[in-house]
Amino acid sequence: MPRRANAGVSCTILATLIGFTGVCLAADPPVDSSPKVAEIVVTAQRLNEARASIQPQLGASVYTIDAKAMEAMPGGDNVALNQVVLQSPGVVQDSFGQLHVRGEHNGLQFRLNGVILPEGLSVFSQALSPRLAEQVALITGALPAQYGLRTAGIIDIATKTDPQRNAGSVSIYGGTHGEIEPSFEYGGAAGNLNFFVSGSYLRSDLGVESPDGSSTPLHDHTDQFQGFAYIEDIIDPSTRVSVILGASNQRFQIPDTPGLNPSLLFGANGDQPLMVQGQTRFPSAALNDSQKEATYYGVVSLLHTNDTFTGQLSLFGRYSSLRFVPNPLGDLLFTGISQDASKKDVAAGFQAEGVYHLGKAHTLRGGLIGQIDRAASDTTSQIIDLNPDGSQLGDQPRAIVDNGARTAYTLSAYLQDEWKLTTGLTLNYGLRFDEFDGFRDENQLSPRVNLVWRPAGSTTLHAGYARYFSPPPFELVGSQTVAKFVNTTAASPVGVDTTPFAERADYFDVGVSQKLTRGLTLGVDSYYKVSSNLIDEGQFGAPIILTPFNYLHGRQYGVELSASYARGPLNAYANLAYARNQGRDIISSQFNFDPADLAYIATHYIYLDHDQTLTGSAGVSYLWRGMRLGADLIYGSGLRATGPDGIPNGDHLSDYVQVNLSLSHKFEAAPLGPLEVRVDVTNAFDHLYEIRDGTGVGVGAPQFGPRRGVFAGLTKSF
Repeated sequence: MPRRANAGVSCTILATLIGFTGVCLAADPPVDSSPKVAEIVVTAQRLNEARASIQPQLGASVYTIDAKAMEAMPGGDNVALNQVVLQSPGVVQDSFGQLHVRGEHNGLQFRLNGVILPEGLSVFSQALSPRLAEQVALITGALPAQYGLRTAGIIDIATKTDPQRNAGSVSIYGGTHGEIEPSFEYGGAAGNLNFFVSGSYLRSDLGVESPDGSSTPLHDHTDQFQGFAYIEDIIDPSTRVSVILGASNQRFQIPDTPGLNPSLLFGANGDQPLMVQGQTRFPSAALNDSQKEATYYGVVSLLHTNDTFTGQLSLFGRYSSLRFVPNPLGDLLFTGISQDASKKDVAAGFQAEGVYHLGKAHTLRGGLIGQIDRAASDTTSQIIDLNPDGSQLGDQPRAIVDNGARTAYTLSAYLQDEWKLTTGLTLNYGLRFDEFDGFRDENQLSPRVNLVWRPAGSTTLHAGYARYFSPPPFELVGSQTVAKFVNTTAASPVGVDTTPFAERADYFDVGVSQKLTRGLTLGVDSYYKVSSNLIDEGQFGAPIILTPFNYLHGRQYGVELSASYARGPLNAYANLAYARNQGRDIISSQFNFDPADLAYIATHYIYLDHDQTLTGSAGVSYLWRGMRLGADLIYGSGLRATGPDGIPNGDHLSDYVQVNLSLSHKFEAAPLGPLEVRVDVTNAFDHLYEIRDGTGVGVGAPQFGPRRGVFAGLTKSF
């Protein structure tokens, strides 16, 4: 369960709770009786703290979930990472495992031990598993200058490492939907070398959300492989070299909705069904679309620290690929186009950052970050040619090849000062410069300022302002040539395709946290954002590939409430968020939209498709004699849809609550060593609810939340 640290407290979170906390205390790590091992443990901990001092979260809102908290959640570390982050305030679930933080469609930046992990092409897949995480922190709000480009939320994962002992575990987990997931993890030390490795394989018949609400949809199998390794060499008490390697390879069938038949009409009068190779009908249950996603990443870091200065230089890289394989005849009859689409992206860069303590009142921090990104897209589309009057020219498909490749360059620099005005009052101010040269060459100088006040030990107030610059996701910008599809079944009624722009925004954040009694903490946080060229994303066409576009004007605001309680064996938390997210005038990627929608949105603010008025999460766990009982839930008032009045995103889906339960017990005295047994129930009340209904701006097919699932697992430690 998450814990919230407000106003830039840099610490190690060891409690299993969520909420606002003004102060977090890091417990001393247990040490081995061997003096050499104890020295390594203390040195590793001190270097971790030095690394954290480079990137404090002064004035930001931070929600932290540690490994023990993840283990206590229903599903434990067998769930996907997005399910863990959903327990933070204001995080909205969407189809394909997407998350929306504070009304942003994507805008998430992932970091491993503070080092940026370049964006990839994953849509369904989760390239990062909770299994590798010692703790997961969601950082949001008015961010300090070290964070940029993707600013809706920073998901910073501190990776596991265990220099105290050579130990690990093997696990088997599975249940409903034919799910089975074997996994392992192992960590330890050899001299000054510490390491941690983990791996897993998942097979399930619920790979993508159900399109019709059935428990196990038709044609929805998935196979997913994940591997991770962390190695660090403590060269001396002040210097460390670390290496991170990871891989994810995942295959998905695209689920079918039985009972449908093609309904496209063409002809001079628009009354003739599409005919392909003599056929006009195709059973939807026979569609056989699939998608494969792969990600490989690596990070090498050198950290050095002394009494006044700490610096870290990191090199990072990521390769990702996505391949959509269609059902040629079926896709063409249902949608007018059958696309065999392949995307590849290679990104590499460096991150050099440091902190210098300039006396008691001032701490200077700065950094330089650079990245090069090469994206390639190869698409072969099968279409049927049309006459100018809309009638078919024939019934034989024709292939349109639309390939392309581009390179992007990003350079960022920042400098900021943490100024302790008084004992309880801190001002953090700085400047950040970002240059992005991809489909467009754009840049911005962005001021950041945060004020943190602690009038009493139990109260923390913060207020901040940030200017943001967010280029569109380079690897997702579409390369389709609109002119190639004129007078075909895939022609767009809109012939304009403006390249997406970088978003520019002003962001304000104010919050307070209050510790009322021993173990009970309450908090409130509010934000307001106004932007030009607001970035949104949509799924257009059969391949499950998101495409970015811009609203000329955007406005987003909201309030988040949190409460947490932790005392003895009982831990509990609850969050509730209110949000409003709107945009006006779509000014890029226009060919993807209906002309009537474009005309309406040009003069009206509409709700963004991922807007959800109320979002909630809650959880509780109780430990008794080695047995842990737990429950959590997520609540949503419903994402946007287009209603009977035809106003884009003018309606919303029904609200829902999904409750998950967990029971686990660890047998310390098992014959072959410690053994943990767990049973989990997801959507315990089998509540049928829609995440998407297939309508709305940039929304693809319908998706439903998971039905009731029962799972069990065994974990053997050694």
